[in-house]
Amino acid sequence: MRGCRRALLCVQAENAAHQKSPKASPSAGAFDAHAAERFAKLALECVRKEYPNKISHVLNSDADVAPPRKLTPAFCGCYDWHSSVHGHWLLVRLLRTFPDASFAKAARDALKESLTAENLKTEAAYLRGDGRASFERPYGLAWLLQLCAELREWDDPQAREMLANLKPLEDAAIERLTTWLPKLSHPIRIGEHNQTAFALGLLLDCARVKNDERLAKLAADSARKFYLADKNCPLAYEPSGEDFLSPCLGEADVMRRVLTQADFAKWLSAISASNSENGDGGLVAGRDFTGSERSKAGASRRIKFESSVDAGRHSLFPSC
Repeated sequence: MRGCRRALLCVQAENAAHQKSPKASPSAGAFDAHAAERFAKLALECVRKEYPNKISHVLNSDADVAPPRKLTPAFCGCYDWHSSVHGHWLLVRLLRTFPDASFAKAARDALKESLTAENLKTEAAYLRGDGRASFERPYGLAWLLQLCAELREWDDPQAREMLANLKPLEDAAIERLTTWLPKLSHPIRIGEHNQTAFALGLLLDCARVKNDERLAKLAADSARKFYLADKNCPLAYEPSGEDFLSPCLGEADVMRRVLTQADFAKWLSAISASNSENGDGGLVAGRDFTGSERSKAGASRRIKFESSVDAGRHSLFPSC
């Protein structure tokens, strides 16, 4: 599913500046209706495709032995739970952006089939089950909240119905995350699912859409605790062989949400300082470990890093 994940990140970034028109200009690099068709097809082909399936499932008894469609009936496709969740988010996003596209009816039908009240009550019960405190935490749960936020911003009767159906699962996900975050002593800095920064960004945006001040404060305070003192983010080490997220850009993307523009500029200079003529350095929160090996790649990576974050300071990802 890595290709789909990268595609989703592209959709998020490109949609941020896209005008909601079913006839967007097909200029070079534009995310137009033709591109939307391709992404919609990917999601529609997988959201109800149950197998193959990689489940992260704790068995408490023989009664827990069941196929995915029984365990998590809303999100049982797309190979794993979080991929199914962001597949549904993708359909909602595309429907909001291209409401009159040819895939619109099929997308609405797929969402209607999955996001029923009965299915989502089963999902919530599953999430609250014994031994599942870490299920899809934080990546899948953050994507679930992104789906809820996308529905909140969509002025549509079907969206309101699906959002109401999602409430038991949304409440369970928020409970899981708000219990976990205060206990997390250090951020998880990898470029894969467990990355703390990526999840915090989605969590913070969605809390603001929901006007949940308590959740927004927890997310913002956590971001400051984990990343505010950082220096010299080691861009020369990216990407790692299994990364689909950038650890350095991930933390920059969440910090631009919690700092003023001026403070963010200072912070960005500090974490990218060693990526200039002195080469790339290591990073441990609050301490500066600059590597002895100097790299020409450091300067170019710093330029790319600063320009990409500056250009997308408010649009690397859309407000969810």
